[in-house]
Amino acid sequence: MPKNYLMNFFHGFLLFSLSFTVVDTLAQIRPSKLIAEGASLQQVSKQFKFTEGPAVDKKGNIFFTDQPNDKIWKYEYDINGKLSLYMEKTGRSNGLYFDKKGNLIACADEKNELWSISPKGSVTVLMDGFEGKKLNGPNDLWISPKGAIYFTDPYYQRDYWERKKPDIVKQNVYFLPKGKKEPILLDDDLKQPNGIVGTPDGKYLYVADIRDQKTYKYEINRNGSLSNRQLFVSQGSDGMALDEQGNLYLSGRGITIYDPKGTKIETIAVPSNWVGNLCFGGKNRNILFITASESIYTLQMQVKGVE
Repeated sequence: MPKNYLMNFFHGFLLFSLSFTVVDTLAQIRPSKLIAEGASLQQVSKQFKFTEGPAVDKKGNIFFTDQPNDKIWKYEYDINGKLSLYMEKTGRSNGLYFDKKGNLIACADEKNELWSISPKGSVTVLMDGFEGKKLNGPNDLWISPKGAIYFTDPYYQRDYWERKKPDIVKQNVYFLPKGKKEPILLDDDLKQPNGIVGTPDGKYLYVADIRDQKTYKYEINRNGSLSNRQLFVSQGSDGMALDEQGNLYLSGRGITIYDPKGTKIETIAVPSNWVGNLCFGGKNRNILFITASESIYTLQMQVKGVE
């Protein structure tokens, strides 16, 4: 091979290799379109046993559960991050969500119920079973614009239960119409539904089947039922959140974010064995609040969350 040819060949190969290195480097330092510039994960506290179920009130305060310790905590972000105990003896509450009247709706799995906790702390049991049987253990929930409560009912054996097996064999998704006491079965073809969230217009619902490592998207019909189940991504999730751009946040080993078409666009590493759940809080709903096992974290975002 002629000398000039060899020199040109290696010169071209070197430029080709360098171009990939430059592109890869730029990809690594390219600023996030979701996380605020210069923001980093902030650990608020690590005093808990297992945190779950964050929910935001109208003022932007965040409430979350320390489920094994049977407590609900309140985090007031807008007054320098004040953390305070809100309630003890919570029925072993897990997932939480605020209704339009400011009541905190809780998945209270000590007796497999849904609770409504008033702003003054009084408790009303909204539902305590399905067709005369105990539910497996309501886990996560979302409330539609019409006031219907959608919830997942996986079975996780609790050491505070006397029973050792479920009354209902399948692990299902239900909804409780506003003002009703009996839930309606929506989907019984899942292995272990867990995370759940709906779009603010009330048109779509996302449900994660954590055991099958799948997340589905449904259409919500006018009567509250579901139709047109479609696989959204091949990843399960413990908890979920949506931002104003329609991006879906899934929790587990850190946080994975997908755009509305199901394309992975961001990952957030969290120094914890498990991220149980997340929500957006703060006055402007641009603080990502993360419950991660014994810890809670915050992260400043460019985008806002939706309720």
